[in-house]
Amino acid sequence: MATTAAKAEPQKAKMTYQEFLDWCDEDTLAEWVDGEIVLTSPASRGHQDLGGFLAAVLRAYVEERGLGQVFIPPFQMKTGPDLPGREPDLLFVSKKTLKRLKRTYLDGPADLVVEIVSPDSRLRDRGEKLAEYEAGGVREYWVLDPGARRADFYVRAADGRYERKRPDQGNYRSQAIDGFWLRERWLWKEPLPKVLSILRELGVI
Repeated sequence: MATTAAKAEPQKAKMTYQEFLDWCDEDTLAEWVDGEIVLTSPASRGHQDLGGFLAAVLRAYVEERGLGQVFIPPFQMKTGPDLPGREPDLLFVSKKTLKRLKRTYLDGPADLVVEIVSPDSRLRDRGEKLAEYEAGGVREYWVLDPGARRADFYVRAADGRYERKRPDQGNYRSQAIDGFWLRERWLWKEPLPKVLSILRELGVI
């Protein structure tokens, strides 16, 4: 997700996370980092298309199998008291994790987080957020880079560190969403595949 260091207004003091949540409304695209508001830039058409495609496929799959819920921005995730409040491009929250849901944010780590890389977010998505999501206990993290046609899949190991998982013959099987898999080439097709055709291939319909 693209971000900008601009603030909504000059801040005399750092803002608590609760103050940040009170300040936000349903149309606000922003993250909370070390007490400061970081506004997110409007997403490109390609970014929106890929995010919408994944959200549609994952929502249908998750709902059909009764596995949990999928969220897209604007919706916050706060993985720990000393970690930033982020607004990932997609969150999957499993049934056993639903108790962490608050009205406007997830109080704790999601089971799966997806970030779609923008030109100015590449280092942040692969650096800061990778470290934060690992430290915060996010079970699985996908970094999708449409410009480079590169997908990195990270899964939390027994020691709490991320291990990068590679697709098997072009297919990646999620460890956070039971039974879900995808063909990496789906992500880079122009135009993107029809959602109904993917759901048929996944056996949802």
